[in-house]
Amino acid sequence: MNKLNLLLKSGESLFHTQDLALLWGIVNRNTLYTTIKRYIAQGVLIQVVKGLYSTVPIDEIDKFKLGTALIHKFCYVSCETVLSQAGVINQTVYPITFVSSISRKIEFRGTQYIYKQLKPEILFDPDGVESKDGYFIATKERAVSDILYFNPKYYLDNISK
Repeated sequence: MNKLNLLLKSGESLFHTQDLALLWGIVNRNTLYTTIKRYIAQGVLIQVVKGLYSTVPIDEIDKFKLGTALIHKFCYVSCETVLSQAGVINQTVYPITFVSSISRKIEFRGTQYIYKQLKPEILFDPDGVESKDGYFIATKERAVSDILYFNPKYYLDNISK
């Protein structure tokens, strides 16, 4: 089966360089990068950032899925993002907040992604974290506990929701 068929049959739209190497069975780095360059030139792959590629236009990628791929570590959507969607806090939240093993801020195409560092024993606890459309997202209860972990005096507008 050719590389293009493998790419399309995978059902994914975002790939890291190592994902493509495993999918295509390419061990040699030069061969891998040459193949990636050719697919970019043909318009099959779109380079999102160095080491991250897409098969669909970047504007069509879900922002939560993109935020997860940008950091290339386990993370889940939580804190203000989840609480704003659930109506627990009234203010509009523009950055997308993730909980991860590292702290980082990434600005990408007008969207700010904030990654807050959490201890591994809490981060990898599956309670209150759900898988959804290729990324993980905290439940409302988990998001409340996460935000109070980072800021114990955080004010929640509608805790009854």
